[in-house]
Amino acid sequence: MKKKIEILAPAKDLLHGIAAINAGADAVYIGAPQFGARSNAHNSIEDVEALVQYAHLYYVQVFVVINTILYDNELETCRQLIWKLYDIGVDALIIQDMAILELELPPIVLHASTQANNRDADKIKFLADAGIQRVVLARELNLHQIKEIHETTDVELEFFVTGALCVSFSGNCYMSVANGERSANRGSCAQNCRLPYNLIDGHGETLIKNSHLLSIKDFDVTNQIPNLIEAGISSFKIEGRLKDMVYVKNNVSFLRKKLDTFLEENKDNYCKASSGTCTYSFESSLDRTFNRGYTDYFVNERYQSIGSWESPKSKGQYIGKLIRTVGNSYEIENGHLLNNGDGLCFINEHNEAEGIYVNRAENGFVYPNVLKEIKEGTFIYRNNDAAFIKLVEREDSAVRKIATSLFLTENENGFQLTATDEDGNVSTVTLEHAKELTKNNESIAENFKTNLAKTGFTPYTANEITIHFSQNWFLPISKINEMRRAVYEKLSEIRVANYVRKEFQIEKTSHPYPETKLDFTYNVSNKVARKFYERHGVTEIEKAFELQWDPGKSRVMTTKYCIKYELEKCPKYHKETLGVKLKEPLVLKQGELEYKLKFNCKPCEMEIWEKDAEFEIEED
Repeated sequence: MKKKIEILAPAKDLLHGIAAINAGADAVYIGAPQFGARSNAHNSIEDVEALVQYAHLYYVQVFVVINTILYDNELETCRQLIWKLYDIGVDALIIQDMAILELELPPIVLHASTQANNRDADKIKFLADAGIQRVVLARELNLHQIKEIHETTDVELEFFVTGALCVSFSGNCYMSVANGERSANRGSCAQNCRLPYNLIDGHGETLIKNSHLLSIKDFDVTNQIPNLIEAGISSFKIEGRLKDMVYVKNNVSFLRKKLDTFLEENKDNYCKASSGTCTYSFESSLDRTFNRGYTDYFVNERYQSIGSWESPKSKGQYIGKLIRTVGNSYEIENGHLLNNGDGLCFINEHNEAEGIYVNRAENGFVYPNVLKEIKEGTFIYRNNDAAFIKLVEREDSAVRKIATSLFLTENENGFQLTATDEDGNVSTVTLEHAKELTKNNESIAENFKTNLAKTGFTPYTANEITIHFSQNWFLPISKINEMRRAVYEKLSEIRVANYVRKEFQIEKTSHPYPETKLDFTYNVSNKVARKFYERHGVTEIEKAFELQWDPGKSRVMTTKYCIKYELEKCPKYHKETLGVKLKEPLVLKQGELEYKLKFNCKPCEMEIWEKDAEFEIEED
């Protein structure tokens, strides 16, 4: 049996979800009215239901994110919400809090969110044995680790392939709540990681000023699709539930083309996870919408700088170097690519990102809204592609159609039209009509075919049309059109009715959890989650950070990202060129915010602690 490979797209709302489906997504994930980890991307039950109806026509799945941690007084509200989502046809829930497995649930499929910190093979096997049907893997994993997980359990594996990266282990960032009571695990991250900081060493000397030292590039491992599939990934996820429509269409279409190429070359073993074929009026390219530059993070181990220190904002598409400033204009390499209304970005002499808008572009020269002093040779990027945005924003820039064959024949009382779609669904309509021969008894079958092929704004194309008459019967074109509309309307009803939603009833288990002691990073924030872990053999459970942090003394982040590595001062990777060691502890300072950095070189991780924390500095 062929393995289905899926593209999973973000949906900020109903319209973004429909756009993602039209652009080629096999599944979409969207927020419900509550409990999603993006508090600015909630949606009504009615809108989610409308998305489900549209998605299932194309055999696209809809997943709803309920991936915040829950408090005791929210559990019943959450349970009722889950039943509503099941009743409207949602395919699966993406969850973090293990309390959900203890609730009285409908037979709805559950996925473990990346917020559940899914990095360890034994813990992922535990989740699978507890009834979780899919695990969204941590983005820090490399190909070898993914393969190990796949060999440990046959649970479905999902992995991010494009979009923004959280510098922290997902679910384990507490910077926001520690400094403003806005919890990332409750959907209200303040993005302290994107702020500018000074880096101060153990002597009190400032090594770097006003740089975005925790901001990292965006993720792109689309060229690793064959390797990721071989390692066990079956769902490729695009980050971005807060991103705009153009970003969604661009990313989905780019990935669709990449994956379709792979599927065509490996069609004996793999297939697409939904129906329909897409056509586009634009050429997708990841760098033409929001991005901070790209990294493959740690999929291929640690080997390159991944920081985006100049700015946390979009860098965009590289255009070329500034050749010279001429009067009130710039001459730029490849300037002919630029258009009126474009936004340009460059890094100034203070290593800070600056921007300008193009009022007019002609003959390779750019006339900006503000003429700024830019050094010759400076790299120029386009982070607002006006013409591309205008093109992609068009409703018909991405069109998805389901292939059908039509068969028009006669019956006792008139005529019959049958539509058979690419998934084997069959729709038939009949027309009572007198049988009259055409003038001169000439066939007008080609006219019938021409009108039957006019599928217009329906979700279908008529790829094959067959007409079988015993004689050269005449039919008014209006009747042909009427039959075509009716057979496709009926086919849509049949497709939705025949859609099979996978269901799974969670049952309470008691197999041992791989750990017997859980610290605050397990985010246990209610009594029911505590009960879940205790039944699975855990004896000590610390409260979630949000319920017990010690102001000024807490560890607020753990990450694979390493500032020592970025500075080429890592004792493991830069041993030959290390030079003078950095005096620790290193401190990040931004206004009143101050953090100490702790480097754990054995697991190759960096920890971020509040200013009053005390810890031993590891010897290199």
